[in-house]
Amino acid sequence: MRSNPRTALTAFFALDGFVFAGWVVRIPAIKEQTGASATSLGLALLCLSAGAVVTMTLTGRLCRRFGSLRVTIACAALMSLSVLLPPLARSATALGIVLLLFGAAYGSLSVALNSAAVNVVLAVRRPLMPAFHAAYSLGGMVGAGLGALLAGSLSPTPHLILLATIGIAVTVVAARPLLRHGIPDPTPEPVAGNGTAQRTAHRRMDRRTRRLVLVLGLIALCTAYGEGTLADWGALHLEDDLGAHPGVAAAGYSCFALTMTIGRFSGTALLERLGRTRTLVAGGVTASVGMLAGALAPTVWGTLLGFAVTGLGLANLFPVAIERAGALAGPNGIAVASTLGYGGLLLGPPAIGFMADWFTLPSALTSVAVLSAVAALIAYATRSTDRD
Repeated sequence: MRSNPRTALTAFFALDGFVFAGWVVRIPAIKEQTGASATSLGLALLCLSAGAVVTMTLTGRLCRRFGSLRVTIACAALMSLSVLLPPLARSATALGIVLLLFGAAYGSLSVALNSAAVNVVLAVRRPLMPAFHAAYSLGGMVGAGLGALLAGSLSPTPHLILLATIGIAVTVVAARPLLRHGIPDPTPEPVAGNGTAQRTAHRRMDRRTRRLVLVLGLIALCTAYGEGTLADWGALHLEDDLGAHPGVAAAGYSCFALTMTIGRFSGTALLERLGRTRTLVAGGVTASVGMLAGALAPTVWGTLLGFAVTGLGLANLFPVAIERAGALAGPNGIAVASTLGYGGLLLGPPAIGFMADWFTLPSALTSVAVLSAVAALIAYATRSTDRD
């Protein structure tokens, strides 16, 4: 397989994280601009989730009809343009409407990217999924870091115009090798005990396999819940609850994204040393401890350290769960587990908004620690499937 298309696909993963992080670090400023309460902001973020979930169910059909690469390129352009919309909102209702559009572009890009990545993994027969997700995290770290530098001196509008310009430029440059060379279809794999060959992509799930894939999807949901929560509420917790400067508050997600990126770049070596089950259990426990510190620490630096530990723990849980689902049931399994996972990523932040109004934001953030522990328990309870 040529290296250029794989590098270009990696650039799209990085762009996805970069643009999304650029939006999330400006949430405090846009919340103030619209005068939204925690509940109304949660409802607006729910619109983002709704737009993403609805289009996720449709993007698979588009990928089958037009190819995942073409859909990836179109959705990357749409996401880059739609990030311009949130600063234009002057009320919580208007913010919800524009986030519906932004969420639709974000959800479609996520599905198309993972569909293309599945083809790469099957074609080269190497566990590259953590590396692709590492590129997403690296893009998020850079986007959050840029936001931290600009938050104190630049309003959201020129900042997001800059993000949109970068997004369109990357899309144009990265699209050329993808369209020119494409990604080859995965080759058939021999089935043990059977002289015939069968494509993994066409493997059908029996009832037991479907249950296991759903369980892996729950692990992905629990861990993605934490990632979405820190993206949307981490900066707000630092700024409103601990009195951090806007630049320092924006750096909270940057700390999380940095350690997540480091963890994912080392994901292949970690899997080879520990195996899937130990990697999932250790990651869930680490994230749970880190998030308790991040939510309840009385100081800014203690919270930043907690966010960093949480990122290290969550780093490989989502990609490992998705990869295991693919090993059990091919891309069909990946599709089911990814849908559940992205549901946690997108539906978690609105839930935090409701809990923050009912209790407090720090108390709401401890739910991330609870679900990380649940993911570790599920991984341990299903450890026997790793030897099937």
